[in-house]
Amino acid sequence: MATAPAEHDPTFVPGYQRELINPWFIRLPILLISGGILLILLLAIFVGLFQITFRSKIIPGVSAYGVSLTGMTAEQATAALEARFTYDQDAVFTFRDGEQFWQMTAGELGVVFDAQATAAEALAAGHSGNPVEDLIDQVLTWLNGHSVAPIVRYEQRVAAERLSAIATEINRTAQDATLVIDGLNIEATPGRSGRSVDVMATLNRLDSSILNLNAGGEIALIVNETPPVAWDAEAAARKARVAISAPVILVADDGYGGTMGPWSASVEQISRLLRIETVTNGDGSLSYDVTVDTAAYRQYLDQLAAGLMLTSKDARFHFDTASSQLVRIQDAVNGRQLNVPETLSRLEQAIFSSDNRIVPMAFDYDLPRYHNDVTAAELGISQMVSQSMTHYTGSPQARRDNIALSVSRFDGIIIGPGEVFSFNRYVGDISPEEGYVSGKVIVGGRTVDGVGGGVCQVSTTAYQAAFYAGFPIMERYAHGYRVGYYESGEGVGMDAAIYTPDLDFRFQNDTEYHLLIEASILPQQNAVQFRFYSTNPGRQVIKEGPVIRDVLPPAPTVYEVNNDLAPGQSLQVDWSAEGAYVEVMRVILDANGNEIRREQFASQYQPWGAVVQVAPGDSRATG
Repeated sequence: MATAPAEHDPTFVPGYQRELINPWFIRLPILLISGGILLILLLAIFVGLFQITFRSKIIPGVSAYGVSLTGMTAEQATAALEARFTYDQDAVFTFRDGEQFWQMTAGELGVVFDAQATAAEALAAGHSGNPVEDLIDQVLTWLNGHSVAPIVRYEQRVAAERLSAIATEINRTAQDATLVIDGLNIEATPGRSGRSVDVMATLNRLDSSILNLNAGGEIALIVNETPPVAWDAEAAARKARVAISAPVILVADDGYGGTMGPWSASVEQISRLLRIETVTNGDGSLSYDVTVDTAAYRQYLDQLAAGLMLTSKDARFHFDTASSQLVRIQDAVNGRQLNVPETLSRLEQAIFSSDNRIVPMAFDYDLPRYHNDVTAAELGISQMVSQSMTHYTGSPQARRDNIALSVSRFDGIIIGPGEVFSFNRYVGDISPEEGYVSGKVIVGGRTVDGVGGGVCQVSTTAYQAAFYAGFPIMERYAHGYRVGYYESGEGVGMDAAIYTPDLDFRFQNDTEYHLLIEASILPQQNAVQFRFYSTNPGRQVIKEGPVIRDVLPPAPTVYEVNNDLAPGQSLQVDWSAEGAYVEVMRVILDANGNEIRREQFASQYQPWGAVVQVAPGDSRATG
């Protein structure tokens, strides 16, 4: 329903009907526009005043290192930050190597706070020069705040130089142990490891602490150690000191229960022969050893060896017919030769021994075949198988002496089964050095003065014993002429001449039993006797002959001058003998009387004249 216009409404026009309008619809926009313009004007004034105020100052909301920098100039901010930053002085780092340590501040290690650059960065906030961007940044900074990271420079080069300076105090090269032998003075120094600071690795540890602005602390230096090639020389030095602590004595027995030597190696000699050697260990390191050059002693021992050598000697025995046991008449002797390498080894051991400085020489022994305790049963000796006897009645003393010495060489020897007996082997060297004396000997068909006259008496006796034992005769020579000494008893053709080393008498023990030879002098009978003991394999020996043919008369008597004889004196030293060819037959039968073999032994004797010695000037003497 329409309402009539008010009478007092100034807009009322009589006669017109109009729509009513609220005036605030007009006023409100005007008011809003006016207010907006005013607000903008006020904001413009505020912004303008803000820009004027903070044109050269840090805008609100900006801080650095915990310090609000709002409204500060760059200079003011620099001063405030410098007052605030004390890390370079307060942070102290300790570098340690064992008991050694070095302390430095962060500043000394190259840490520098750039307060001016930090202030400049703070001032740059909201001051880019773009009004729109600056306004936005300023508003956001005011509302949210803006923390500027402090600009801290770390001069790593400075820290590296500081660590390098520390390294010069620690670094050292590895030093090998040393050993010096100077005469009797021995010095040893231990090895020392090399040390080297790893500057870069230690710097990496430091960098981590500084970049995190850690408040100092201890940083262990990274030190690389290089072991020496040779750690220790003291063990070798002790060995060397033992070597020269006292002389070393070489000793030896004489093989008969006595002693030989001593021979001494002085400490001065030992010192000169010590040698220092390096030894490679399993881990690649080296160590020292001390040896002794024993080559110098080798020549000396080689010279001693001949005098220390012994030839093995079998024990010698007689056969006791009552007990059928062997009776030892001479002990066995072990043969030996000096074992030079083993003796040198013992010498070296003694040189490095602190409590045993006496060195028994080492020998290689050649044991005799027949030791002291061998029995007759072991050897198959049970009975006498033959014996022989020859006489030397009328022999001069020199001949008797030679016979006695020669007989002693055969008494008690043993000949093994199948072994060949050699007269020359046992009689040895017939020389004055062996005890033989000069006498008459047959040489080249003549009787002359020579050493060993009478030895053929012994070889002849041995031959006759072997003849009757039935042993095969391997070598036998008749004398150049018939000699009366050898014909008493068995007669002509039963002699055996020897002349070392060319003429020998040899026979073989062809049985399975050992043969023991006993040889004796029977002074009261002026006789030599050989006795053979073994076991008869069941044979008999028969001698046939001698058969003598082609007999020649004796040669004329020879008269020789003997300067020791007075005028009218004479001395017959040889007797005349007929020349002849003589045969002796040996027949060997078995136990039943059957002939096993027949052997002929022939001898050719030259005619021989008597030899008479006369005084000088005797007319009978020949030139």
